[in-house]
Amino acid sequence: MILLAALLIETVSFMQYRYMHGLLQDELDYRAEGELTMKSMRVRGILRSHERLMNSMAWPIGENLATPDSLYDVLRHFVAGNSDLMSAFVAYVPGSYGKDELLEPVVYRHGDSLVVRQIASANHDYTQRDFYRNAMTQDVPTWSDPYLDSDASGQQITTYAIPLRDASGKTVAVFGIDMSTRGIIDTLNTHNTHHNYPSSFYLLLTEDGRLISQPDSSHSKLCDVDDVVRMINDTTIERKFSSTGHSRVIKFNDDQHSTGYAYYAFMKGLPHWKVVMVCYDDEVYGKLNRMRRYMLLLMLAGLALLGFILYRYNTNVQRLHQSILNKERTDSELRIAQGIQSEMLPSHGITRPDVSVEGYQVTALEVGGDLYDFLVRDEKLYFCIGDVSGKGVPSSLVMAVVHSHFRNLSQHESNPAHIMQAINEASAEGNTTNMFVTMFIGVLDLPTGRLRYCNAGHDAPLLIGSEVRQLNVMPNLPLGLFADFKYQQQQEQLPSDTTLFLYTDGLTEASNREHELYGLQRVIDSARQCLLSGSTAPAQLMTAMHDDVLRFAGGAQQSDDLTMLALHYMQTHETQVLNDTITLLNDVHQVPELNQFVQSVCNRLNLDPSVASQMMLAVEEAVVNVMNYAYPIGSQGSIIVDASATRQSLKFIITDEGKAFDPTQRAVADTSLTAEERPIGGLGILLVQQLMDSINYERVNGKNVLTLKKML
Repeated sequence: MILLAALLIETVSFMQYRYMHGLLQDELDYRAEGELTMKSMRVRGILRSHERLMNSMAWPIGENLATPDSLYDVLRHFVAGNSDLMSAFVAYVPGSYGKDELLEPVVYRHGDSLVVRQIASANHDYTQRDFYRNAMTQDVPTWSDPYLDSDASGQQITTYAIPLRDASGKTVAVFGIDMSTRGIIDTLNTHNTHHNYPSSFYLLLTEDGRLISQPDSSHSKLCDVDDVVRMINDTTIERKFSSTGHSRVIKFNDDQHSTGYAYYAFMKGLPHWKVVMVCYDDEVYGKLNRMRRYMLLLMLAGLALLGFILYRYNTNVQRLHQSILNKERTDSELRIAQGIQSEMLPSHGITRPDVSVEGYQVTALEVGGDLYDFLVRDEKLYFCIGDVSGKGVPSSLVMAVVHSHFRNLSQHESNPAHIMQAINEASAEGNTTNMFVTMFIGVLDLPTGRLRYCNAGHDAPLLIGSEVRQLNVMPNLPLGLFADFKYQQQQEQLPSDTTLFLYTDGLTEASNREHELYGLQRVIDSARQCLLSGSTAPAQLMTAMHDDVLRFAGGAQQSDDLTMLALHYMQTHETQVLNDTITLLNDVHQVPELNQFVQSVCNRLNLDPSVASQMMLAVEEAVVNVMNYAYPIGSQGSIIVDASATRQSLKFIITDEGKAFDPTQRAVADTSLTAEERPIGGLGILLVQQLMDSINYERVNGKNVLTLKKML
């Protein structure tokens, strides 16, 4: 690209240079033509002025031809009155007026005085001079080529001669004047004469190429003058007509390898002399060449700048390409992380006769910091919702850790305050980034509808039943700030046909284009609309809430993760096919009565003997456990065993008024250890868990309530 740009720029520059060069060449031709014409007119003007003087003196001279002595006075007055004249003379034709000898009266300047004499002699035969022969042969006034006047002034002169005739028309004499060529030289080249170029100069040559005038050393060098004269006289030298067609031009190189131009043209009329103008290329095209050099430097600078731009562009393209690759890799990793995060959340809701649960989440970025979860264990619904401070990958990592802790702790702990406490201690340990989590954990006992919950700085859920109200919650501190903070458990009795709606601040803090917040009041109003329309099912409620938020936002960009969780509790009343009760004392000797009771229940339900044996073994283990640990040693207490059955399940509810004791929280024996290595206890609860489908413990009104359930 750089080379192509350089080639294009250089091509344009060369074309511009050639075009400008051609314009300057044409201008030079026109200028040279004008200068030659002007110089010719000046030379011709000088000659014409003397021709007019001669013509004005031709008559008085002709009147005095018969008396040569009288001519001296006429010639003296003539020369004295014209300072440009070197001399004036009359050359008689031999034999005129009866005189055969040579006769040439002359008056010439010698310093400041005039000399009058007759200079014709054998040594000065004027009849052999050009001015005389030209005047006699051509019989018209003529100018001679310049020559050295060795007889009088010693200067280079030119002679103008006109033939004089007598009354019969016969040529009897030649009247002439001598004029120094110095005036012509000064006219062509003087310091006061304007020159187009500083080193240009002008020459005047005769028709046959002899030098008449040359400039002084301030305008030219002798070698230049000689070379120009030689080239003009050399017919083998190439020359051409200028663009005007009126002059010729010779291109040459001097001894300093400078290119010059010699323009010359013949003067019109007589004398037929050549006027020459000499100029040099470095002056004619100097500015153009300097401009071309500047343009070349600018072009090189532009190419260097272009190269630098392309270098930076290429570097930035590589960086951009690398950034795109990194972004694609990051996006790919974020998509994978998003998939992993989505898989961590419940893939589908819970739909049971007694409870239905649905969750919904929309992250602001690829991954978010909101979480929710729910599961059913031992006739209890464990659920949570949380919001990690910040957004993006860091929040998602904290979310994954908190979610994992909740899952693990919910498998063996039913107290939400204890679960919250354990998560807080794990989150606060090594928390150098000071990130925190607001969270709500709830445990709903499905048979009774008793809700136990613990809040950690999260928004209070809504209870939607006969009315819409906020659940009474203690704010507590968010998770991860202080490891020693003690969380408190709260509880609420949920009536049948009640919906609990939980959400993160992404709902209340959703904003529209005017930066108005959706707010808690709009959440309550939307929930009331759902209550009035009978759309309190979890899926319907969250759809209506989400649609209302979208309408409010009006296309504004989502700024925070939006998470919602809704559960609808409906207490079941299945038709019982059996209901029986037995009351026992905390005495193991009453175990046979218990077994007979259980056997009787199983027989009435027509259960398989193997299933009946499992029922007796499980109930016996649970009741004996109560007899041994519920009451203090030596004290007496009662144990009530209720048996109720529907067509789907059989439940044994064991109730006592002893000390609070949750057998489901006791560590299950590790059967992988040997009998010697395994600590005492734990096998009973393991046996019960394996024989029954679910075990549920509740402390209700100061009583321990243990429910064993077997699906039929």
